[in-house]
Amino acid sequence: MAILVGKKAPLFEADAVINGSEFVEKFSLEQYIGKKYVIFFFYPLDFTFVCPTEILAFQEKIKEFEKRNVAIVGCSIDSKFSHWAWLNMDRNKGGIKGVSFPLVSDLSKTISVNYDVLAGDYIYNEDGEMEFDGDAVAYRGLFLIDKQGVVRHQVVNDLPLGRNIDEAIRMVDALQFFEENGEVCPANWNTGKEAMKATHEGVSDYLSKH
Repeated sequence: MAILVGKKAPLFEADAVINGSEFVEKFSLEQYIGKKYVIFFFYPLDFTFVCPTEILAFQEKIKEFEKRNVAIVGCSIDSKFSHWAWLNMDRNKGGIKGVSFPLVSDLSKTISVNYDVLAGDYIYNEDGEMEFDGDAVAYRGLFLIDKQGVVRHQVVNDLPLGRNIDEAIRMVDALQFFEENGEVCPANWNTGKEAMKATHEGVSDYLSKH
């Protein structure tokens, strides 16, 4: 698994559905550089079970992300038409109607490969033919990208394991606190809690209080 933290997030141009119903060609994360932070997350497939719970949980917290100047962008290996159909299906029928953030189509799986979240790999069989070994879907990868386009946090869950959206918000808060104050955030830090200076004295002072 590639560690992208500290590196520029891989850019791409791909089909996407935005605002729940609009098709966009050549959607790119580049539009956010210099303007917004980005939570870019992968999920395995449309019309599944754990995936809608995560996507709807992001939507429920969308105002929390927006007030932190964070854009939410989802991605799976489904087509833009599959995204559109799911986005326009009522929730009581298994759909995700009402979701407003972009869903990117990684039909070629190149985005998943570049972020190293594809659950499997292409191999050559005994006959010299290329085939896919594993599940040709993305793990539940999540990447927090700063306004310079650099990955500052990543987490990758296996397919059955849903993510904690509040933890994604906490990581945004920690990054923005560090950028604004220069202090680092210790274990279990939340907004309003004490941080510490990145010095031996700062660590000693913090530990003496806790």
